[in-house]
Amino acid sequence: MIEPVKMADFFATFFSAASVIVFGALYALLFAYSRIKNVPRMMPLAYAAYALLFASVIVLASVANLFGSLLWVFIVVLMLAGYLLAPHLIWHLCVATHDSVAHVDAAADSGMQPLQTSDHSVSSTFHQPCKEKAL
Repeated sequence: MIEPVKMADFFATFFSAASVIVFGALYALLFAYSRIKNVPRMMPLAYAAYALLFASVIVLASVANLFGSLLWVFIVVLMLAGYLLAPHLIWHLCVATHDSVAHVDAAADSGMQPLQTSDHSVSSTFHQPCKEKAL
């Protein structure tokens, strides 16, 4: 059984849990911005946010007494791996579903207009949705 959080550790628990949310969101936002805008200089900032997330998770698991059980250690490791890999997997899923050849064919059938860009970067494979036709 896991020991309850000590009252002296309440603020550390609260702030580390809030930091997990903030740094997780910051990592995802910086990762997405770096990829969408094709600014690779932003990727180290995304990984720095992940490092702060990692530290916050370790502090949270420590003050919440989660390192006493193998099950909770596994869940903490699984959460850290998920936070690290999820933006990568979501990015690849978005790129695959917005493949320019398949999406242009679908756009022609559905009335969507592709973005007009001169380069063929990843961001040019995303399309603007068409406006609903008034009936």
